[in-house]
Amino acid sequence: MTNTPFDLDRFDQAILRVLAAEGRISATELARRIGLSKSPTQARMKRLEEAGVITAYRAQLDPIKMGQAHVAFVEVRLSDTREAALQAFNKAVLAIPEVEQCHMMASRFDYLLKVRTGDIQDYRRVLGERISALPHVASTSTHVAMEAVKEAGV
Repeated sequence: MTNTPFDLDRFDQAILRVLAAEGRISATELARRIGLSKSPTQARMKRLEEAGVITAYRAQLDPIKMGQAHVAFVEVRLSDTREAALQAFNKAVLAIPEVEQCHMMASRFDYLLKVRTGDIQDYRRVLGERISALPHVASTSTHVAMEAVKEAGV
């Protein structure tokens, strides 16, 4: 699998839009919606999977119903940004389940984390005990989300 863009025609794009919204749709219904028969639709899906355009099928969970309503975005500055330090941070942050996303940034800070917890007290514990203890963390700055206007999707 390469990281080069994959040439998507209008049928491929339609398949991806429908699957992103309804991953459990049957191949027959998907074919009907995009205007192809079932066999070509399945062949296109297989090609998109093999090319790495479709990477997984998964359930989309409601974090609020799971008791994970608190969302914070954390700017992280490292004390060392040499490759070994970056790799140490990258490896360690993967072990923190409350960190939903981690992005290396080209900014005044080095990483932006999306952290989901039950409430502000849980967040404070995760920040103090886990995030601040990550390798090479020099400082953090937290931004608390009040409402998610748009999340996920293509």
